[in-house]
Amino acid sequence: MSQTAPILDATAPVPGRLRRFACMMYEGVLLFAVVFLATYLFDTLTQSRHGLTLRHARQAMVFLAIGAYFLLCWRMGGQTLPMKTWHIRLVDARGAIPGLGRLVLRYVLMWVLPLAAAAGVWALSASTGWASANSLIVFTPFMNFLGTWGGRDGGQFLHDRLAGTRLVSTQPAVPAAA
Repeated sequence: MSQTAPILDATAPVPGRLRRFACMMYEGVLLFAVVFLATYLFDTLTQSRHGLTLRHARQAMVFLAIGAYFLLCWRMGGQTLPMKTWHIRLVDARGAIPGLGRLVLRYVLMWVLPLAAAAGVWALSASTGWASANSLIVFTPFMNFLGTWGGRDGGQFLHDRLAGTRLVSTQPAVPAAA
């Protein structure tokens, strides 16, 4: 796994929120397969017959499987398949593919806001007694977009700012009409 990908312009434009949202939705479809395969492997190896058997170990396995998917894709070219489709690349401040330590930090940090929001949903449900409040959990992954407003970096995610990475647009230039 090398960093032979070309260094991009460090001032490349930031992809818009709508493109990043569409990329996130596409990523969710692919992550379904990653999670399915990881839990299938986990159930096969542990002979689990119920989803709550070894629940914490299962959650750790899923966290590691998703992490392996992202880290491998980001390290080998700065893009996952949805990022390629939507012309988005992950780079460091110089425009190169970030190092493994920086990528691990980014992966861990990208969980902070959604998990904090999930804790808020749980607290709301527990304090009000409304079990239906748990349905708000579907919105928690989008809490990462809260950090895109504010800052002078054109709307980068908060976890990118903290990890020293950037999402840049690699969309080809549209030729001028003759």
